[in-house]
Amino acid sequence: MELMGGCFCGDVRYRVTEAPSWVGNCHCSSCRKASGAAFITYAVIPLSQYEVAKGEPQVYQSSPGVERSFCGRCGTTLTYRADQFHGDIQITVASLDHPEDLQPMCHVWVAERLPWIHLAGDEPRYPGSALDGNPIN
Repeated sequence: MELMGGCFCGDVRYRVTEAPSWVGNCHCSSCRKASGAAFITYAVIPLSQYEVAKGEPQVYQSSPGVERSFCGRCGTTLTYRADQFHGDIQITVASLDHPEDLQPMCHVWVAERLPWIHLAGDEPRYPGSALDGNPIN
């Protein structure tokens, strides 16, 4: 599987050469601030399967052990990397050329979601990280 994506202005383009192992909606306050959106959808892939094909994303260390990349020209949020996830990188699904090809499997950090977000569907909902335990629904 090959997925292509990039920023709004086109200065940064990337390629993913493996299907994601996980796709989910994150409702944490940090992701909201970083993206400027009510929540953000990420897809997890091995870092070795992610390649910047054009341009050079800017990187911001948003907290200890966490880096987020974005386009320095238009500001599009592109990736999230955390030390706790070792060799993986999370790409923002909305930055893909065809985001409709990936469907979220769950919602994480729903304890921090905005009160006016009403979740539909039967995807699992985790109060924190999906790694922390059982869903609440």
